[in-house]
Amino acid sequence: MHNDPELNGKYLGTISQDFVKVADTIKEASYQIRKAGFENPVFPVCKDSQPIGQLLLDRLHADIDWNYYASFMDEFVQRQLITSIDEFKLAYKDPDEFCCLFVVDREFTNFVFIPYPED
Repeated sequence: MHNDPELNGKYLGTISQDFVKVADTIKEASYQIRKAGFENPVFPVCKDSQPIGQLLLDRLHADIDWNYYASFMDEFVQRQLITSIDEFKLAYKDPDEFCCLFVVDREFTNFVFIPYPED
């Protein structure tokens, strides 16, 4: 699990444009998830609906290209999308500085860590 620019470069551009618009909401959701006692928040993003997490931001009702969902590591473990908790935790970046996105698209599905914009 890693950020491979060869794999996700085309996605990072479009996601980055969206992320600037939603970063504050995502960062607050990450804080609330951790405050509730759940480790390692993960935010699935996709253009269509998908079953992982709870819908946080709907692209049809906001000025964004992607739908954003809120979830956490345990749901990914239960769904067998994470097979090594230790490996995931080693790759996971500081949730106060980085957002863990799970990008779901027809040609690409992977975890991507994107830094929150500086204030």
